[in-house]
Amino acid sequence: MTAFAAAIRVTDNGVRIAVRLTPKGGRDAIEGWAAAADGRWHLKARVAVPPESGKANAALIALLAKTLGVAKSKVEITGGETARLKQVDVCGSPDYLQARLEALGEAR
Repeated sequence: MTAFAAAIRVTDNGVRIAVRLTPKGGRDAIEGWAAAADGRWHLKARVAVPPESGKANAALIALLAKTLGVAKSKVEITGGETARLKQVDVCGSPDYLQARLEALGEAR
């Protein structure tokens, strides 16, 4: 089991993860898992759009849905909508989602 695997929490409907979003990042990309200064793990993501009128959050939802192979309607930001560090719930098979998330590996 990888160090960041504990950051993927199983819920009744799927999984919950922490995501650190960088808006105006030049491109849309998932960069892998990274540990914060406090030791908690989060998924690093960047999107090209600015954080105005919810555009960056919408781009993050689309990026996660595409990366995880689920519909956008299955991805929901449940905490930190205006912060860089967000809590995201993804509905679906927990085993499938955990495997996809773990395959993203650690950030470089």
